[in-house]
Amino acid sequence: MILKRHAVWRMAKRKILLRDLAHVLEVGEVIEWYPDDQPLPSKLLLGFCGERPIHVVAANHPNNPEDTYIITVYEPKKDEWDSTFRKRLKS
Repeated sequence: MILKRHAVWRMAKRKILLRDLAHVLEVGEVIEWYPDDQPLPSKLLLGFCGERPIHVVAANHPNNPEDTYIITVYEPKKDEWDSTFRKRLKS
């Protein structure tokens, strides 16, 4: 796991622990794909730490898929996501 500076800053601001991030990477489900993201295609994962939903945007390098780059981590807002935190609400 390679944490981008933005992800570290957001985790600290949002009080998301490294163990929470690791848990989402281990058991979370991919809920969105971003194949056109640059410099690498990325994905949005959802996992729960207790009752707390956590979203992680991550990317894997095509030449070394075991390298997971963590782009950002956040707790989804209830007014932007459905009750399962899997689908965005339309505005």
